[in-house]
Amino acid sequence: MGDTLEFSDIYQEVKGSWNDGRLRFGRQSVVYKSSKTGKVDSIPAAELSQAQWRRVCLGQGIKLTTSTGHIYKYDGFRDTDFEKISEYFKAHYKVELSEKELCVKGWNWGTTKFSGPLLSFEVSDSPAFEIPLASVSQCATGKNEVTLEFHQNDEAEVSLMEVRFYVPPGDTVFRDRVLSKADVIQATGDAVCIFKELQCLTPRGRYDIRIYPSFLHLHGKTFDYKIPYTTVLRLFLLPHKDQRQMFFMISLDPPIKQGQTRYHFLILLFSKEEDLSLSLNMTEEEVERRYGGKLSKNMSGSLYEMVGRVMKALVNKKITVPGNFLGHSGTQCITCSYKASSGLLYPLERGFVYIHKPPVHLRFEEVSCVNFARGTTTTRSFDFEIETKQGTQFTFSSIEREEYGKLFDFVTAKKLSIKNRGFKEGKDDMLEDSDEDQHDAYLERMKEEGKIREEANDSDDSDGESGEYDSKASASDSSAEGGDSDREKKKRPAKKAKVVKERKPRKKKPKDSGAPKRPMSAYFLWLNASRESIKAEHPGISITEISKRAGEMWRELGKEQKEWDGKAEEAKKDYEVAMREYRESGGGSSAPSKKERKKKGGKSDEKNKKGMSGGGRERERERTTGNDSFKSREFISSEESSSESDRGKGKRKRKGSDELEEVASTPPSSDSGSD
Repeated sequence: MGDTLEFSDIYQEVKGSWNDGRLRFGRQSVVYKSSKTGKVDSIPAAELSQAQWRRVCLGQGIKLTTSTGHIYKYDGFRDTDFEKISEYFKAHYKVELSEKELCVKGWNWGTTKFSGPLLSFEVSDSPAFEIPLASVSQCATGKNEVTLEFHQNDEAEVSLMEVRFYVPPGDTVFRDRVLSKADVIQATGDAVCIFKELQCLTPRGRYDIRIYPSFLHLHGKTFDYKIPYTTVLRLFLLPHKDQRQMFFMISLDPPIKQGQTRYHFLILLFSKEEDLSLSLNMTEEEVERRYGGKLSKNMSGSLYEMVGRVMKALVNKKITVPGNFLGHSGTQCITCSYKASSGLLYPLERGFVYIHKPPVHLRFEEVSCVNFARGTTTTRSFDFEIETKQGTQFTFSSIEREEYGKLFDFVTAKKLSIKNRGFKEGKDDMLEDSDEDQHDAYLERMKEEGKIREEANDSDDSDGESGEYDSKASASDSSAEGGDSDREKKKRPAKKAKVVKERKPRKKKPKDSGAPKRPMSAYFLWLNASRESIKAEHPGISITEISKRAGEMWRELGKEQKEWDGKAEEAKKDYEVAMREYRESGGGSSAPSKKERKKKGGKSDEKNKKGMSGGGRERERERTTGNDSFKSREFISSEESSSESDRGKGKRKRKGSDELEEVASTPPSSDSGSD
């Protein structure tokens, strides 16, 4: 048998919910590390006095009792683990792992037993349920009952709020024993020291901080908070980017509550120039006996140093400070934005800390990968994305591009997985405008739709465009027979103007509801097939998160994209066949509509048609609709003016070339059909 036994996916009950972690049995101690908070519980092997193997909700569980009165419960073992754990306990801890049956009768009467910090309710000498008294927030007594209220767990879907016990009238022993072990904070005695009017960022305001031996009391104008030192996970002391202020951050679990708002971090802001002389409300002998040289009765120095020193001694935890990271500006933090607020990101030796709204602490152990992404608004900045092993993504945006090299080197040195390592390492190529290295679903869709729209417009409007050019050319030819270069110059700008005028209605072309629908690209075909599976894997995911997640999955498909490219190609061919059949059956006719003919046949065109020669009129008739019984207003007026102008044909022939130019360039008004 080895020196250690390790088990993963072991759960520990914390305020009514199960948190997973890793449990290790060693020769010297039993160590449990929570995956959620990173908190480590260490039980010395010499203190183990009792061990029980019990059938619990998630399989098999172990209950460990120490000689100091503490009780630890772990859940998630398999039936086959009993033998090797039992042998290990006998060999190394000299403790027998006994099996204990729980009562499942469902009776609501029995006897209560207090075993250290645990209240056990037993029926027929078998425990029916157990209550950790540290989870009790209040104990209220009635005429013949006692009500136990529990701390609310914000992350549990269902929480037990209270339990009521019947007691004989006048019996206060039960209540007193509960309160002696319950987590009910009562400010008794004098505070060790008091810090006046400290600036607090979260929760926002000015607070007096009273330091008691077992808890921290924040007293403000509106709210009071009592924070037990047992709920403090970590302490951080971080310099502001301006080098004139300091942040002191306290990580809390469970968080403090203000209405429906939870504060997992307490952040204080200090000025480096503010000094303080502090005198503890204790004798020098008491200070030496309790804190062993960590504190002295009279201390002086910077205010943030005094607060940090006192908190470190009372909480008995180390203070985390920045490591060796230096940004482009020479500071130990990076300016960026998270969600809607701007703040500071601190790369530490074992994690990342963002201050301040909302505060974020990410340990390297819970980071799955990081990603360097292009900025959404400008190439002068980039985004830094951190994805945790639980699937949560944190995006810190608007980071100056000069910080890229420093941050990339830091992440590489910490051996974190970089998601987009396909970019050239150590360079700023990922900040350039090229999109070759990254799939852009929106850009691909726009290109595909533009290609299809261009093909459809070319086939639908090719006849109309040729008629427009011929119309202009015939009008100019009929107005002058000499082919003079000046007259050619007059024709060219008219052509360009005509093209511009005809392209505008094409952009506003009404949608043909009967036409076949354009095919989707390979990405959108895949997305429609995969959308439900993405929703099933991530319940409650938003539409934007679906798009972001789908883009990442599409990039990771690799060779499977060719299959969807083939499907998109088949859909495109089917569309072209359907579109051809639709046009042959008379749908989507390229003949201009009545509105388009009105736009094309304005006053200037009407006047030009009046001055056309006979050949121009013939070509104009060919371009009109195939129904001979219908003639538009422009066509009728043009024909009438042309017939009247033929009466004076011989008269115009006898005029000189200069007069011909004058007649062609200034056609008669529509009111008078003759010279």
